[in-house]
Parts: sequence; structure tokens; C-alpha cells
Amino acid sequence: MPLKVCLAGATGWAGSELARGIAAADDLALVAAVARRHAGQALGDVLGEPRLAAPIFASAAEALAQPCDVFVEYTHPDSAKANVLAALEHGAHVVVGTSGLTDEDYAQIDAVARERRRGVLACGNFALTAVLLIKFAEMAAKLIPQWELIDYASAGKPDAPSGTVRELATRLGRVRQPQLEVPLERTVGMRETRGGTLAGSQVHAVRLPGFVIGVEAIFGMPEQTLSLRHNAGSGAQPYVGGALLAIRKVPGLVGLHRGLDAVLEL
Repeated sequence: MPLKVCLAGATGWAGSELARGIAAADDLALVAAVARRHAGQALGDVLGEPRLAAPIFASAAEALAQPCDVFVEYTHPDSAKANVLAALEHGAHVVVGTSGLTDEDYAQIDAVARERRRGVLACGNFALTAVLLIKFAEMAAKLIPQWELIDYASAGKPDAPSGTVRELATRLGRVRQPQLEVPLERTVGMRETRGGTLAGSQVHAVRLPGFVIGVEAIFGMPEQTLSLRHNAGSGAQPYVGGALLAIRKVPGLVGLHRGLDAVLEL
């Protein structure tokens, strides 16, 4: 029997491409969608995909009245946490693709997921190259004690840093805390130019036209540097395969798990 999926953000840039991916999958069935502007319509009519008959609702609370196995959160940071908690309360497993949630948000989500015996798989980025960057950066941090992170995104992206960089910084912070030869409080000039500190890592967010989503981890040792960089193009297709994998894998989890590599054999 196909897994029943509810997709929040189903008409957005990434959500619409994922919806088409679900339509093409024999083992998944999209039973409800959330998109406030298109509420009351059928998703297939909005996306031009006749295989998508799911009704569109204005809120996650309304959509969750339709029983589902997996709820996919692909909306906005200001509504993501409430949507995830509502889905858990309705007994659904959850895949989170929305950026902007904090470690405190995820701690609360984890507690509710464990209480409900449901899985939550939160992925800052579903693209395979981004997943590999995070994994390679963890390996580098075990050997190289100094690094900084650069977060690239389009000029209109409101959240900083991105979910990808939040996940990367959190993961690196679990490996070790990077060394700073000059403590931040001893910075001469403008302290702000040293970036923000996230889980111990210095993060510099660039928001300019021409970028979509990118991240660079720069590691330094005497007389040598290592740069790991992921860049995404303007299309959402790179994220579909990873998101479909997350949907299929999350019912086997309990509690919060961060990163797509949590369900990959890496």
C-alpha cells in the first residue's frame, strides 16, 4: 500500500517539483496539500499535473484532517514549527525541508516526536552534493582545528544563515570547537566583519543576485587550506530524489534526526 503524504508548500519552488516527483512514484500517494493562495483547488489543476488529485488546504491543521503517514514541511520558518508539531500530534511522521528552525525548536520537536513514537527527519538540504559536503567537513574537522563557513544565497532569501549552514555548523560543533587565534572580543575595528557565531563556527552570509543556494567550508592549517563548496542551480530538481528518499525512510525512525545522511549508508 502506498505511503500517504501530505505536502505543505506544495505550490512553491521546491514543493511543486517534489509534488511532481511523488506523482511519478508508485509507492507514494499525495493525499493533501497546503498552499494558502490556492486553497480549495485541486493540486493537479494548479501544477498542470493530472496525476495529482489532492485537495489544497489553507493550513496544515485543515490538511491534517486527511489521514496521512508522512507530513512534508516545505513552507516558511514562521509557520514550520507549528506545522511539524501539529503533524506529530496527528500521528504522522515528518520530513522537514524548511530552513530557519533553531536548535531550541528542534529540541522541542524531538521531545514531542519521541513521546508520540514518530520520526522526524530534518534536512537542511536534500541535494546529494550538499549531503556529501557536510560529511566531508566532519571528517576534515577531526584533523584540522580551524575553519569558517560562508553561506551563499539569493538576494531575496530572508533567513540567515540557511538551513544547510545551520546543519553544517551544528554537526561541526559536535566534532570539536574551532580554534580562534584572535578572540572575537579582541577584534580591532568592526567586530561584525568577523561574522556571526553558530555552534562555535564563524558564519558569513552573502545575499546577492546570481546565487541560489551555496555553502563553503574553509579549513586552514599553516601553509595550507582546504575548501569544500556546494553550489545549487536555479532549478529544484536536485532536491527531489533526496526528499523522496527521506519520505520513504522516515517511518522507520523515532525522534528527531538531522541530515539526509542519517538514512544513507555513508
